[in-house]
Amino acid sequence: MKKQIFLIAFLAICVCTFCPAFAAPKTDVYIGITSVGDKHLPAIGMPGFQFETPQNQDAANLVRDVMRADLLFARYFDVNEEGPSFNAKKLSQTLTEWARAKASYLLVGDISYAEPYYTIKIYVYDLSTRTPVFSKAFKGTQNSLRRLAHIASDQIISSLTGKRGIADTKIAFANNSTKNKEIYVVDYDGENLKKLTNDNSIALLPRWSKDGRIFYTTYKHRNPDIYAIDLRAGKVAPVIIRGGLSLIGGVSPDGKALAFTSSGGSNPSIYIYNLETHEKQRVTNKSSVDGSPSYSPDGKYITFVSNRAGNPQIYVMELATGETRPLTKKFNWSDSPQWSPTGEWIVFTGREEPYHPMDIFLVDLTGTQLRRLTTDAGSNEDPTWSPDGRFIAFTSTRGGRRQLYMMDMDGSAPHLLADLPGDSFTPHWSF
Repeated sequence: MKKQIFLIAFLAICVCTFCPAFAAPKTDVYIGITSVGDKHLPAIGMPGFQFETPQNQDAANLVRDVMRADLLFARYFDVNEEGPSFNAKKLSQTLTEWARAKASYLLVGDISYAEPYYTIKIYVYDLSTRTPVFSKAFKGTQNSLRRLAHIASDQIISSLTGKRGIADTKIAFANNSTKNKEIYVVDYDGENLKKLTNDNSIALLPRWSKDGRIFYTTYKHRNPDIYAIDLRAGKVAPVIIRGGLSLIGGVSPDGKALAFTSSGGSNPSIYIYNLETHEKQRVTNKSSVDGSPSYSPDGKYITFVSNRAGNPQIYVMELATGETRPLTKKFNWSDSPQWSPTGEWIVFTGREEPYHPMDIFLVDLTGTQLRRLTTDAGSNEDPTWSPDGRFIAFTSTRGGRRQLYMMDMDGSAPHLLADLPGDSFTPHWSF
């Protein structure tokens, strides 16, 4: 029983927010992380979007504003709005004028409406060649305009840079604004909040699968069980129930297995659950508390937390061989490791001294390069990577309540993601 209580304390810090950010590390270690920002970004010209009737103006403004924010956030481009209105009848002249305004590309949009659907036509011109490089139409209802704008932004980024965009991604998290902890989801920009569960209990640790499902742990039947939310079907179904403690850690990259913590053995350990065969395999078997597993991008390794050497530290295990090695050794407390999508880094919550607030750190796979990402700004926990590996969402008490924040992967540009009621916990970014 003591081990189970201890496990919940260090694997599910989201349930209790007693920890505030400790002093700067005694040794600064340099790691080569480049800033997302760039002073020499190519500029995209964005005149006002065209619309057929005055009734379409609000839709045109909304789509343009969302796309503008998406492109600025991604920081692959600057946005130039100091140029002439788009005139398709004088296309050559318009493109020349925007080129003189030092834009590299021109993005124009046209919105029309035929009940109940809006049609959004987006064009991008390369101003160095005066040729179209992107041309697509998107169709949807009023309620889908924001998402269509996100999709268009991502496709433009992919087309012009060859890199994926994250505008159409979401963040799942737990929140206690109803006096219970329930699972919610919000767009990457803090908009379009939706409540997904009504468990009237403690629901936490949402974990996305690449097929769009969200697995999470819930106490709605007075036992920490694992359930799955199928967003497309609008259904919630049990996955692992009545097996003692079951704390979800991560979903395998192929979506066929879960890594989770269970108290089914003599001590809380990490298990792999096969979603196709429903078989469980125990992968740690030490006289210690092991938990918070997260898969590597190739699915061959997991990172996890264990107190086998004393205080909870970050470890890495090769699943095929069971070979395990520590990545941290001197932290007073470590928790919530998450493997970066690029496979190079592991982000985690930690502190060096007792009773100090929690902060967020990066460690490389050798354990020799360590970087503190937050400091002197409340208690910072629950880090999760954007699917392109360029940003980290997390929770912080820096504003009083525990709220959702976001920062660049080097710790710069932290900002409030969404000003939501209540306290928020354990965010996880969609793929």
